Amino acid sequence: MAHDEVVDRYSGLARAVLAGESVIDCTTEEFDRGRFGTAGYDDTAELPDGALRASLGCGNPVAVAELRAGQIVLDLGSGGGIDVLLSARRVGPYGKAYGLDASGDMVELARHNAEQAGATNVEFLHGTIEAIPLPPHAVDVVISNCVINLSSDKAAVLAEAFRVLKPGGRFGVSDVVTDRVLNPERTAAAEQRIGCVAGSLTIADYRDLLLTTGFVDASITLTADHGDGVHSAIIQATKPAISPGLEIRPMRDADAQQVLAIYQAGLDTGQASFESIAPNWAGFTAAKLPHLRYVATNTETGQVVGWVAASAVSARPVYAGVVEHSLYVHPGCQAHGIGRALLTAFITAAEDAGVWTIQSGVFPENHASLSLHQALGFRVVGTRERIGRHQGVWRDVIFIERRSVAAGN
Repeated sequence: MAHDEVVDRYSGLARAVLAGESVIDCTTEEFDRGRFGTAGYDDTAELPDGALRASLGCGNPVAVAELRAGQIVLDLGSGGGIDVLLSARRVGPYGKAYGLDASGDMVELARHNAEQAGATNVEFLHGTIEAIPLPPHAVDVVISNCVINLSSDKAAVLAEAFRVLKPGGRFGVSDVVTDRVLNPERTAAAEQRIGCVAGSLTIADYRDLLLTTGFVDASITLTADHGDGVHSAIIQATKPAISPGLEIRPMRDADAQQVLAIYQAGLDTGQASFESIAPNWAGFTAAKLPHLRYVATNTETGQVVGWVAASAVSARPVYAGVVEHSLYVHPGCQAHGIGRALLTAFITAAEDAGVWTIQSGVFPENHASLSLHQALGFRVVGTRERIGRHQGVWRDVIFIERRSVAAGN
């Protein structure tokens, strides 16, 4: 469904609610089975009638958002405002709940409902979920209720959610997904019953898009089966945590110069690798997996202050879940927890990707690296004595690995 069609459809529903009508966005049978609207909520007491009548979602994202007092939350596609008002209760007077909707009529309805509820820690914004009108790192939690599936550019939606989240922030939405690619006939049948299937991602594609965007610890929990391969689901993920003023995101080609400069600075210490000259960008990208590569950046300047990436250990299928990783931090930014944050995010992302073993070789003299890795679950497998000659000296290498507790078991 095109963007203008979506806006027109929900604007009409908002006007109907403002006129005192009750609305549903699927067949009466589906609605009455308790899978849409207010049926998934158990805490709607004292909410305005207009917010309840305009509830068109497929779940209760607030229930799984783990909101805490003082936090800032953003609801994508906030409609009549039910999830914003519930969120405002949970974050309390020192927190804030934003609602964003592309329909001016829905924003008007939501503001009317907030006024009726006496909610002062809410703000409703008019705009699209593909271009969120908030600055970077503005919110602690992003929620949404059966809206992202309506977008024709879901990659932009997730990229915007990632942008506005603070490091360590959480993404928790209700949405409609499919367990396989649906043929047109099954899509049409499900669309007639449920009302918001067209454009839904498969479970696998949704998960891949979350990880490509930079989210980690992604999970998709099916909550209702609507037939024809269509499900309501709770989708959760986390933006990697790091110290204030920094951000961890996927590595980009635009980072090439800074990534290679940090690489070279590490090689110049003589304690990072047997290599002495960093490769060019083509050589770097050819040797690294296209996923599982991240940078830590300064949020004000955009400067890259560290990176982590993985290489396959073998092309043989049996080793598909075994990778070797490299971790480098800018020499002027060490001892600030950047390496630990990058490695923590990398481990989580690797498990998301089904990696069961992360391995590497470390010089015995590199005490900081060994200490960091052991603190994050790596074990020493053994020492490869005099394995290579480096700058005229035979060097030992300590072989370390981390076995996943989730993948490969």
